[in-house]
Amino acid sequence: MQRSPIPRPTASRSRRIGRTTPWRPARPAAHAAELARWIPRQAIVRRVTDLADFQRLVGRDAGLCVVSTLRADTTIHSSVVNAGVLPHPVTGALGVGFVAQGGTRKLVHLRARPRATVVVRAGWEWAAAEGPADLIGPDDPKPGIDAEGLRLLLRAVFTAAGGTHDDWDTYDRVMAEEHRTAVLITPDHVYSNR
Repeated sequence: MQRSPIPRPTASRSRRIGRTTPWRPARPAAHAAELARWIPRQAIVRRVTDLADFQRLVGRDAGLCVVSTLRADTTIHSSVVNAGVLPHPVTGALGVGFVAQGGTRKLVHLRARPRATVVVRAGWEWAAAEGPADLIGPDDPKPGIDAEGLRLLLRAVFTAAGGTHDDWDTYDRVMAEEHRTAVLITPDHVYSNR
């Protein structure tokens, strides 16, 4: 049995449903203008900035940031971390760092594709830093960083993100047990809406 094609609307049907001409999507420029009326300007403007804006926002919300990495199928994986601004222990370049627990998906992604974007937000203000990621941890050794250097680096990343601790010995033990890794992003793009 063959089905009949779906009938196309006629001019008389268009008039009955209140149309005099066929519907057409709005032009992109008109759509952008419509959005601009509803979204605060500071939420849609991207400006090149430096890590000072990023650092300023870190202090306003306990260093909570969203980090995005690339999966093998080219989709984006995002999660929330505590991040802060600090110098790279080997190169000295200023960047964004966070600590990741061993065995997490973000570490798997970063080992295969070592690049990430980190976004910090406070109220309507935000700043993003994106660039190559360097992993330093028990499963990701780095020449020049021994066990003591890693212990101090994990503390430095934690404090850069605004963290404090009453018992650093316990902190060090837990970091070692969980195979924590320092992820250091040296940004080649930093931008914000400020």
